Amino acid sequence: MEFFRIINKRVSESSIQDKINPQTIDKFTESMFFLADKSPNFSGATLWGEFLISYSKINGGIRFALVSCPNALTWTITTGFPPERDQIVLHCTINRVQKPAAFIEEINEFLDEWEAGLTTQF
Repeated sequence: MEFFRIINKRVSESSIQDKINPQTIDKFTESMFFLADKSPNFSGATLWGEFLISYSKINGGIRFALVSCPNALTWTITTGFPPERDQIVLHCTINRVQKPAAFIEEINEFLDEWEAGLTTQF
């Protein structure tokens, strides 16, 4: 399954990469925070508990993934590419085609937090 949010903010790839990293995630979302460096990943608290999380700078922005998540939850924050080249695109995926409505609602709450944080911080 995949989920999109378009945030009406003009930013550069380098701005996204400079402002968002494991140590600053608590500025962007209420339910996540950095716990410890586990290089090349990090341990972080999430809405769903503690996870090993990967962080990568990618073309257009950044990518996070819950490494130990059975749903392979991954999200990117990018700009400069479709579907909206001049805005921030928040894209989230899981490796399932169906999930209970309650879990989908939690993912949407997670994305709501990120959307609010991106809107405020940029």
